[in-house]
Amino acid sequence: MTAASDLAIETHHLSRRFGEKLAVADLSIGVKRGEVFGFLGPNGAGKTTLLKMLLGLIEPNSGYGTLLGKPIGDRVARAKVGFLPEHFRFQDWLTGRELLRFHGRLYGLSGRALDAKADALLTRMALQDSADRPIKGYSKGMTQRIGLAQAILNDPEIIFLDEPTSGLDPLGRLLVRDVIRELRAGGTSVFLNSHLLGEVEATCDRVVFVKQGRVIHELDMAATPSGLEVELRVEGASDAVLATHGVLLSHAGGVARVRVDVEDQLPKLAQALVQSGARLYAMTPHKRSLEDTFLAVMGEDQRPG
Repeated sequence: MTAASDLAIETHHLSRRFGEKLAVADLSIGVKRGEVFGFLGPNGAGKTTLLKMLLGLIEPNSGYGTLLGKPIGDRVARAKVGFLPEHFRFQDWLTGRELLRFHGRLYGLSGRALDAKADALLTRMALQDSADRPIKGYSKGMTQRIGLAQAILNDPEIIFLDEPTSGLDPLGRLLVRDVIRELRAGGTSVFLNSHLLGEVEATCDRVVFVKQGRVIHELDMAATPSGLEVELRVEGASDAVLATHGVLLSHAGGVARVRVDVEDQLPKLAQALVQSGARLYAMTPHKRSLEDTFLAVMGEDQRPG
């Protein structure tokens, strides 16, 4: 059980309607301090609505929650929040440096401290050569990176990132991953919403899956999976031997699939096959991807959004 003081976000039974549409229904989550938390679901699942409620931009119809130990909407707590929305628009006539100075003044920063912070972030986001160019001339990836820079300008205790790698090339995505890891190492909580499940898998400590405004599954990304599926290319193996150290899932055309409880059973299975006279050509473990889990959790009734 996580103590309330260890939680950056805590919600209980939040709901929100827009007319007849129920966008969020009975949603309860807890996000630990210093945790990278993934919030996953199809389009229309209520992800953006929850984000707006947590930021105090809209009020829930029922339920309650806290942000950094304060009621949602508390101004002191909101001053410690960073936010990069999915669809953002900056004053594109400003240069990157001017944009950071402008947002820094909104946070109460000024003078040399603000200039030094802006310069450091421009360098961290690989924008130092474009710092004095108007943002309207930036590429999509550069605009995304200057957006991330403004989101961490105030050294937030929690940061909300909505599709932060949208439009980035592989190097840009790697940069964002590194920044997220640096934030976590510094004790910042990261609330990540992304459709790029590979990015979520590479960065998150824990994820929840939401459907029709409700949390339906939670996954600890560091937990040991229950069982491991293995594909074997084998000739002359009987079903009985293949099932000696696991559960035989299929066997046809010289290819078998077996589920074992732990990886240590694989050498024993290989030894049993060889001793039985079978020829073992390959043994390939298959870890269940986050995408596989997402599709299984959402179910066959889910349609593209």
